[in-house]
Formats: sequence, C-alpha cells, structure tokens
Amino acid sequence: MRGILEQIVFFITKTSQIIWGYPLITALLCLSAYFSFKMNFPQFRYLKFAIKLSLEGKKHSFNLAGNISNYASLCTALSATLGTGNIVGVALAVAIGGPGVLFWIWVSGFLGMATKYSEGFLAVKYRCVENDGGTSGGPMYYIEKGLKNKVLAKLFAFSGVCVALLGIGTLVQSNSIAAAASSFGVPNIVTIILLVIIVALITFEGITRISNVSEKIVPVMSVFYIGSAIFILLARINMIPSALSSIFVEAFSPKSIIGGIGGSFLNTLHLGMCRGVFSHEAGLGSAAIAAAAAKTDSPVKQGLVSMIGAFFSVIVCTMTGLVLIITAGETSIFSSKCAIDRTLLTSYAFGAGLGSLELGKCIVNLGILFFAFTTIIGWNYYGEKCIQYLCGMKAVNPYRILFLFFVMIGPFFNIDLIFVLADIVTGLMVIPNILGLIGLRKTVIKETTIYRLKQ
Repeated sequence: MRGILEQIVFFITKTSQIIWGYPLITALLCLSAYFSFKMNFPQFRYLKFAIKLSLEGKKHSFNLAGNISNYASLCTALSATLGTGNIVGVALAVAIGGPGVLFWIWVSGFLGMATKYSEGFLAVKYRCVENDGGTSGGPMYYIEKGLKNKVLAKLFAFSGVCVALLGIGTLVQSNSIAAAASSFGVPNIVTIILLVIIVALITFEGITRISNVSEKIVPVMSVFYIGSAIFILLARINMIPSALSSIFVEAFSPKSIIGGIGGSFLNTLHLGMCRGVFSHEAGLGSAAIAAAAAKTDSPVKQGLVSMIGAFFSVIVCTMTGLVLIITAGETSIFSSKCAIDRTLLTSYAFGAGLGSLELGKCIVNLGILFFAFTTIIGWNYYGEKCIQYLCGMKAVNPYRILFLFFVMIGPFFNIDLIFVLADIVTGLMVIPNILGLIGLRKTVIKETTIYRLKQ
C-alpha cells in the first residue's frame, strides 16, 4: 500500500512539474509583456488613476448593473489572492533560490498587471446582466461570447470548480488555518467546527456578504502585516541598500540562502515567475469573476481597478522577501529544517527582525489565519459562479455544501501533497484563459486605445 501511495505522489508531482514547466511560464510572461507594450504600459501611466477609481467606488453608490462597488470587487479579488503563498510561499522561494527570486517576482508582477487589466476589461465587456440587475462574468463568459468557444469556456469553469474545491479554495487554506490556530493552543477540532460555521454563514449569503467581510478584513490585516514588515525594515534601514543590491545581482548569478539548493539562473527565474503567478494570479482569470460583479459601465475603468490587485500582491510579497533577506545574516535560522517548515521560516524571520520569536510567530500566524480565511470565502464565490455557468442555479447549494466538506477535511491532508494538487488544477485553469486572452487581445487593445485618445 505504501508503495502505491508513493507512486501516486510521484505521478502527481511529475504532472505538476510538466504543467508548470517553462512553456506555460514563458507563455504567461510573453502575453503579459505583449499587453504591456501594446497598451503603452498602463502599469506606469494609469497607476494613480487606478488607485483613485478603486477608492471612489467605496464612497459612491452607482445606479448601474452589478452587485458590488469597485472597491468591494477589488477587496473580494484580493481576499482570494492574498493567502499563505504571499507569506510563507515567497519566503520559501527566496530561501531556496536566493534573493534574486524577488527580482523575478517583481518582473512577473509588473508585467502581470497588464494581464490583470485585460482580464478585468473582458470580464465587464462580456458579462451577463441578470433580471435583478446582478451580473455574472469571468473567463468562461468572455471565452464563450467573445471567442465563440464553448468547449474552452466549460474547461475553464470545470477547472475553476476543481481549484475551489481541491486547490487554493479549501484544502490549502483550512490546513494552514488549523496549523496557525494550533500555535495559539486551539485544538484542530475546535478550529474546524468554528471555521465551517463561519464560512457557511458568510458564503450562503452570496457575493454581497462576502464582499462586506472582505472589505473589513483585507485592509486591516494588510496594514497590520505590511506595517510589521516596514517596522523591521526601518529598524535596519542601513541594510536595505545591500539587500536591494543582492536582489539585482543574484537575479542573474543566484545563490540560495540555505545553501546547496537552487544555485542556477533558470531555477531562480522559474521559482520567481511561479511564485509571482501564484501570488498575484494574473493569467488565472480568477479575479475577473469578481471584477464582473462590480457596479460599472466601463470595461476600461474596471480593468484598471483589477490591475491594482496584482500591484498590491507584489507589495506583500516584497515585504516578506525583504524581511527574510535582511534578517538572514543575523541568525542561523535558515537551515534545511526551517526551509522544510514554511511557517517556521517566515516566523523566524519576523521573530529575528522584532527581537522576539514569539512575537514573530504571532504576527505570521495571525496573517495566515486571516488571509487564508478570506481566501476561502473569495474562492467559494469563484467556484460558485463556475458551477452556476456549468449547471445553473440548481447546482449552487449542493456545491456550497461540498465546499464546506472540503474545508472540513483540509487539516487532515499532507500540506506538501495539497500544494502539488493545487498546482495541477490551477494550471488546467490557466491554459483556457491564456487562449481566451490571446484570441481577444485585439479587442482589449483597440478599445483601450480609443479610451486613452478620448482623455
């Protein structure tokens, strides 16, 4: 039996490596670069305007089709995007591949903002307005209506359900929440019961309740986590120039922090690009589902709001990476043992920076608790809209119950196996979305150019 299980794990791991090999990463990078150049780098030109649009949606109520404000749609997308990967996944990647990994995360995030813009644009342009004024949209809709390809649209929706149930949405996050809660002395069974109840109360109320919760938790937790990282960096401000230097130098001549692992340019580039994609989700198409729910009549404006999600995700990754790089020389924590335990790696880095291991663990575990929780409710909505597209409204409640079941069993799975499984289903989600973006690229560029000329 053990031999069979080992073969299954080996097969799943190899499948993940094939899906997330250089061809897919290269395709994502080239597509992002293409959109960036063709639209004259909206990441630079419209960043300030995009931030303004995001915040305006919080202040005003628009009498437009949609379910939630621009700000709420951004918070909902961020709730699903910001998770354990931004906190512990980035730290592990930097520890294995060296400081240079952070440079490639920046490249991936910067170029990915243009892809994120395109997804948000298409989500609004091709969304369906329902009888009650609510909306449904996302890659499955713009692939079907814009690309005229129902097969690809259904493949995306099916993959989206798989990611929600088996990947990012349930197993990974509930496992991480249970581990974080146990550090505060909370038994797993108590964590599971409370988590399932709270998730049920929120998700059964739909997108309005999900966005309301996201609006409250995401900003507060982000400020808390980023503020803690900034405090550490300011206390060691004299070390920041050398840390930045090592990031740029070792992006092309890498050296792993823990030693003996990584050590090649291609490995560092691949780690950075993969970690970037998993952190900002540009190319996955997931955030487009939340963008389609926004109260707006302008695909361009919603595209700009969606773009902010990738920008903010990169900021969180940068804070994590810089803290790890700057504290690496002060302690001997980056041993192979710590590298294996993702939570310990980040906790020790923050602990070293704050001068208290317990305080570092507290900050990291609180971050994991809240970011993982919001990821669960965000991905519940994504999966719900995918199952609704495939099977209609009659399938939504059964899906919600199944979703809660997978949240419940997450803590009993091996975390490494869960991450590999999540990689596979996420990769299957990316492929049809990339094809959709390629097929509709001229529409995005043409209408964006027209909008720009009118300004």
